[in-house]
Amino acid sequence: MIRSPELMNREDTALLVVDVQEKLLPWIWNRELVVWNIRRLLDGAKVLGVPAVGTEQYPEGLGPTVAELAQRLGPLPSKLAFSAAGCEEIFAPLRAQNRDKILVTGIEAHVCVQQTVLDLLADGWQVYVAVDAVGSRYEVDYRTALERMHSAGAVLTTTEAALFEWCQQAGTPEFRQISQLAKEHPPLKSGLGTEA
Repeated sequence: MIRSPELMNREDTALLVVDVQEKLLPWIWNRELVVWNIRRLLDGAKVLGVPAVGTEQYPEGLGPTVAELAQRLGPLPSKLAFSAAGCEEIFAPLRAQNRDKILVTGIEAHVCVQQTVLDLLADGWQVYVAVDAVGSRYEVDYRTALERMHSAGAVLTTTEAALFEWCQQAGTPEFRQISQLAKEHPPLKSGLGTEA
């Protein structure tokens, strides 16, 4: 049977991490869970050979990407536009590899993530958003952004669903590593991001 074109796989998908930076992160609702899930996606992408790219929004003001994620990513282009779609240096190599699907993660869901997703959709990408790996300062912005991105054509998914879609089958050495990522316990602390 033919595999559904709606499913991601390791040959046609890339992972994008948008602006998970030190000075903004403390204010993000459920930030510990967002970082934990992005880290699991980065680890899974490495196991399965899925390219992972990222961006930083005005790092002079918002600081660098948090260390836990930065050490898993290569050099990150900086941007002033909220949308990452203008960072052609990260998208051109993905197109050259015939990747037409992209899983988007990062912050903030209603600003940089949403504008990136809408621009990528307009540019012909098949866009997925890991709902448990994006965040905003306020829950209403997060939820509204997910609704808007979904209504525009982005596919909403979760970290674990994406990992197993990339993996495709059990019984492989990669599956055992992906299973370990799925079995990890989420961080105990998560909250509204009110602590500075």
